[in-house]
Amino acid sequence: MRILLIPGILILLTIASCKNGKSDLADKKGKPPVTVDVIVAAKTDISSDIEVNGTVLSEEMIELRPEVSGRLTYLNIPDGAVVAAGAILARINDADLQAQLQQQKVQLELAEKTEKRLNQLLTANGVDQATYDAALSQVNLYNANINVLKAQIDKTVIRAPFSGRLGLRLVSEGAYVSPSTTIGTLQQTDRIKIDFSVPETYADLLKVGRTIAVKATSSGEEMLATVSAVEPQISTATRNIKVRARLNGGMISPGSFVKVILNKSSNGIVVPTNAIIPDAMSNLVVLVKDGKATFQPVETGIRDNNGIEITKGLQVGDTVIVSGVLFVRPNGPVKIRSVKAG
Repeated sequence: MRILLIPGILILLTIASCKNGKSDLADKKGKPPVTVDVIVAAKTDISSDIEVNGTVLSEEMIELRPEVSGRLTYLNIPDGAVVAAGAILARINDADLQAQLQQQKVQLELAEKTEKRLNQLLTANGVDQATYDAALSQVNLYNANINVLKAQIDKTVIRAPFSGRLGLRLVSEGAYVSPSTTIGTLQQTDRIKIDFSVPETYADLLKVGRTIAVKATSSGEEMLATVSAVEPQISTATRNIKVRARLNGGMISPGSFVKVILNKSSNGIVVPTNAIIPDAMSNLVVLVKDGKATFQPVETGIRDNNGIEITKGLQVGDTVIVSGVLFVRPNGPVKIRSVKAG
């Protein structure tokens, strides 16, 4: 039995020795290079559309409310009618104020007669200056009271502050209303403005006078608008910039939801999206330098269907790996199979 075991052991040792020899030989040769496709970085034109949500608003819009409480004695708010600026829309009962106004006018008339008579006597030294001044003060007091009453009466009249279209009437004539009561709405619909917010990354697109595209979600119609104002402060909560544009033509109902389309174009280095390796700290691309893979941090810009712009980290003429990216290792050997068009 011992004689048979010895040859078996010798055979196993021989096989193990052969395996170790092959392993050592493979380690000396190293891993074979990874076959990759590359592009040569060059500048090209790229453009991209950025879509954000917008809200349609009237140029002017108000809720019609009375300034004082009282009963409506006149109401002229036809549903959906167009009214001119200054048109009387409603009146509140002002009978008590009119009576007080008439009373003050009668007292003013008497005071003016007294003042005129005392003025003649003062000229003839028939009355002292203090008596005349008291009569003149009474005239001025009644004039002031009349002005106060006229202002109060004016508050009982509701007028259209601008030309526009009325909404639905919410009360009836004879109803008792207060300053918290909404009797209707008025909107200036001949001019439309659109409010939307844009991430601060695209702040360079927000220039006053820039033309943008607006697409109505209800009809799908695309219209043009012009940026009229940009909020000077970026929101600290969302890091967005609020923008207002005015529609150049067409009609969208106020309150509608629209898509605002901003177009951004640039001339820079563009690589395919699959050439970018996302990283916790930054994005990476893999370059070929001296036959080895070099991982390069980059900053990206706009993107389109074909690629993404590299704003920092690449130079014109760099060789960028676009296929086989997942198989290469830092400083690992690579073999270029083909150079693709950028």
